[in-house]
Amino acid sequence: MRRIINSTFVSIDGVINHMEAWHFGYVDEEATQIATEQLLACDALLMGRRTYEVYAQSWPGRDGEYAAKINGMRKYVASTTLEQADWAGTEVIGSDLPKEVARLKEQPGGDILMHGFGPVARTLLAHGLLDELHYWVHPKFAGVGATSDLLFSEGTSPRLDLLGTRTLASGVVILSYQVASPAEHEGNQR
Repeated sequence: MRRIINSTFVSIDGVINHMEAWHFGYVDEEATQIATEQLLACDALLMGRRTYEVYAQSWPGRDGEYAAKINGMRKYVASTTLEQADWAGTEVIGSDLPKEVARLKEQPGGDILMHGFGPVARTLLAHGLLDELHYWVHPKFAGVGATSDLLFSEGTSPRLDLLGTRTLASGVVILSYQVASPAEHEGNQR
């Protein structure tokens, strides 16, 4: 069965948006290499509508190994408002997100990578469909944003089992977790 692997940049105060305030000063060769390795290890990319819109505008015109992979791989965009996707190799899924993603996981192929932790990731986590989480914790307070910009949200409480940590020269720490199955989570609540 294919796994859904989420990779998300987050500030030390839990902000996942407003990246201009805290993220871009930490983009370096080491981070780029790790992000490329993550992408190359997967066969498909799953995105929410907002991530899709940013990526579809920025990646098709770029060159290099990362751009070639992301432009050439199968892509899925979860949206109930987007009717068609113009970026090559992209399919819109949205009528029943948990059902559609469960179907994708059953199909033959490699793992599916997901960037960002918005409504789509929260829905998949709530339905036990996310398998791994990689949080790139940046050593900077964003100091901006609202509750909706935070990684953490009410009702998101699965158990996570640590797979490993990796400290980058920039001070970014990648925390990697396996998401416990819903049955494992409930069993540990008693």
